[in-house]
Amino acid sequence: MAAWRTSAEVVIIGGGIMGSSTAYYLAKRGLTDVVLLERDLLAQGSTGLSVGGIRQQFSHPANIKLSQESVRVFELFGEELGVDINFRQPGYLFLTGKEETWKEFLSSVETQRRFGVSVETLTPEEISRRWSYLNVADVRGGTFGPKDGHADPYLATMGFARRARALGVSIEELTRVTGIHTSGRRIRAVATSRGPVSCSIVVNAAGPWAAEVAGMAGIELPVLPYRRQVFMTTAFDALPKPVPMIIDQDVSFYLRGAEPGIILGMSDPGEPSSFHLHVDREFMEKVVEAAVHRVPALESARILRGWAGLYEVTPDDNPIIGEIPARPGFFCACGFSGHGFQHGPAVGRILSQLILEGSTDFDLTPFAYDRFGRLAEGEKKVV
Repeated sequence: MAAWRTSAEVVIIGGGIMGSSTAYYLAKRGLTDVVLLERDLLAQGSTGLSVGGIRQQFSHPANIKLSQESVRVFELFGEELGVDINFRQPGYLFLTGKEETWKEFLSSVETQRRFGVSVETLTPEEISRRWSYLNVADVRGGTFGPKDGHADPYLATMGFARRARALGVSIEELTRVTGIHTSGRRIRAVATSRGPVSCSIVVNAAGPWAAEVAGMAGIELPVLPYRRQVFMTTAFDALPKPVPMIIDQDVSFYLRGAEPGIILGMSDPGEPSSFHLHVDREFMEKVVEAAVHRVPALESARILRGWAGLYEVTPDDNPIIGEIPARPGFFCACGFSGHGFQHGPAVGRILSQLILEGSTDFDLTPFAYDRFGRLAEGEKKVV
């Protein structure tokens, strides 16, 4: 085991996809005086508990660009980092039965195509011909991105972390951050359960705990944790493979293929913010009801297991990326509201560029910390 470092140029807090990718890209570009701190084990938090979805079907150009860059990394992950992350592209199919939502879909498609995203608009009849197992009686239309898909979040995170460690980054698991010391406006050190690490730069990649970490540095961060429950069926062969990620936008329900079964999930808009990770059987029944409505064949499926993870949610469902102006040296990569895994590679590269060069070629204005003042004045949310 490597000796404990009492100082570093950069301390990264959080060992999920954001922290690990940032560590890798910093080290790849020559900055190896980096310590990554993880309170648990790598990829055991939100990243490891996610379903690994990767899509380019966003309505805002900034999110589209993050996805496009990340997809390029995922496609070459094995070649660059030597790990097969089970990246598959069976597509994403978005469905809606509401006229207003359908109009929003069409507007988003125009934006997506403008930025080179391959996406189709489909009538209910076209959807039924391609995925005959879907009930489309109440569907107005759908959009399909054939290059969208999923990968294994744990393998991807460990791939970044393993390479970062090989390049010289110190990765400390089971190490809880207990405080951040400052002098004036500047970062001076991070206190941990194993001792302090003096540093001038901190990267807050703490996911659902990002607000807690920011508070240690005197920063109020509008990021709240929300439980999201996921269920997996036993082996189920009634649906022709591959099964894309299918999202019923009207009820925030989704399913996708996950050999040998099917993954099911749904957001609960009435659930308050919490760090709860227990699985609720009553909610599971609601998810199953939504699943059977959209895919009647699933009535014969059996639930194998369920688990819960945490989304890190901001007021506009978009992340905070970049340096906090009032606290020089304190960088954030948090608040991804369910999009974190798929944007991890791009964000890690962007943060490394910010830290090493003081600027980035990516326009981070939509993700700036100070945007929330603008939202309070009535700016519309974009995702």
